Amino acid sequence: MSTYLYGANVQANGIRQHYLRYGGARAELDPVIIVPGITSPAVTWGFVAEHLGEVFDTYVLDVRGRGLSSASDSLDYSLDAQAADLIAFATALGMERYSVLGHSMGARIGIRAARAKPVGMARLAMIDPPVSGPGRRPYPSQLPWYIDSIRQSREGMTADAMRAFCTTWTDEQLALRAEWLHTCDERAIRASFEGFHADDIHADLAHLKIPALLVTAGRGDVVRDEDVEEIRALVPQLDHTRVKNAGHMIPWDDEAGFHAALGGFLGASVPPLAQGDRHASQ
Repeated sequence: MSTYLYGANVQANGIRQHYLRYGGARAELDPVIIVPGITSPAVTWGFVAEHLGEVFDTYVLDVRGRGLSSASDSLDYSLDAQAADLIAFATALGMERYSVLGHSMGARIGIRAARAKPVGMARLAMIDPPVSGPGRRPYPSQLPWYIDSIRQSREGMTADAMRAFCTTWTDEQLALRAEWLHTCDERAIRASFEGFHADDIHADLAHLKIPALLVTAGRGDVVRDEDVEEIRALVPQLDHTRVKNAGHMIPWDDEAGFHAALGGFLGASVPPLAQGDRHASQ
């Protein structure tokens, strides 16, 4: 039985923020807000939220400029604006306490938001965050990979055509990305990618005081062992798990390993997902 409840919009931080909700209220557990990566509309994280929704009240955000949230030629797509969106979203929905699970760009958004020490943010799970920044090695993916696929999707794109960009994904994953990628504002993607190299999240990490979990991929070269040690020095309370058989899109490559890596960090563990099993992506 699906844990999906509904999709909705809320006015927060001066924009329309669209989200999907799974599971429903659990009085004894903090709700979980999932903040996806640079070109991942909320719906593409539905298969993760389905499983988390078995235990948690789970919300998946469309980050500004993606999915059904606000986008425009003049909208501020900076990391500061995205972090303010996250805090305002939780406030608008009346969350007294909540956990944030951010993937890639979403992890950087969570880190920047946590620096502001918002009332209610209780935990931060950082999933393979880009560690690029001023004076650091560049993010391993290249901007044309994103832009070329977005432009193709705007014209209408099949799952087979998407396979050229995501070679290891299942047919279902490819079809969903092909369906929704056109909702990613090219200007938003450029701004976020540039931010990977201009924004200093390590300075933010030094101010992180809440419980923190770092989940990294065994492949993809986004977070190396030496990066983990640097983050651990900045965040002494850090827990870290590496999912050895996954690339940067960890739950796409090893969904069972992803949930196992979360363990009980969010306040409880979800039921084990057998290796090879997958939840529906929509």
